Amino acid sequence: MSNTTTQLSAKKRERTGSRYSQRVRNAGGLPAVVYGHKEEPVSITLDAHQTIMHLSKGEKVFELDIEGAKQHVLLKDLGYDYLGTNIIHADFARVDLNERVDVNVHLRFVGDAEGLKTSGAIMMHPHTEIELNVLVTNLPDHIDVDVSGMKVGDVMHASDVKLPLDTMKLVTDEDTIVAQIVMKAVQEDEGEAGEVGAEGASPEVIKEKKENAE
Repeated sequence: MSNTTTQLSAKKRERTGSRYSQRVRNAGGLPAVVYGHKEEPVSITLDAHQTIMHLSKGEKVFELDIEGAKQHVLLKDLGYDYLGTNIIHADFARVDLNERVDVNVHLRFVGDAEGLKTSGAIMMHPHTEIELNVLVTNLPDHIDVDVSGMKVGDVMHASDVKLPLDTMKLVTDEDTIVAQIVMKAVQEDEGEAGEVGAEGASPEVIKEKKENAE
């Protein structure tokens, strides 16, 4: 969790649309929109390098300085290029630092699970995020989940994840599975199956040719 709020400088964007957004990106900017708190949405331009550097660190709450007007915002969504690798757009919602918000938080699984020492055992993670209701000032970058005590057959639910602060509330269904250790299914050896099939077919083909010859 970050105890400080990063400040980002932005300029208002009068022209919108894909063509103008591309011009912004070509000039080193990142097109973005700020909305919420019963105010009109505002299209802005951020410095792409600076903004993406902070986003890559997991930061989500910022103090935006839009041509001298400062306001706190929460990252709500990111747009990527067609390859899904480069950030090309961002959406921010205005927030009060004293309000609570619902956010998705990444789970980082740590520790060597005891059950994985069993041959054929694998760990599965059906969900790697949980949704929490938290104060804006207590927004976690991620949550570490210790799986070292898990054995074969064990299942960890969202309700088992230890939250960093008592003020955080779980929004995700408590029964949502975030980790489990199962035995990998043993598949039949296709090579052996193929050999059996060939041996069964061969005598019939030979017999058929022999009968035709007679």
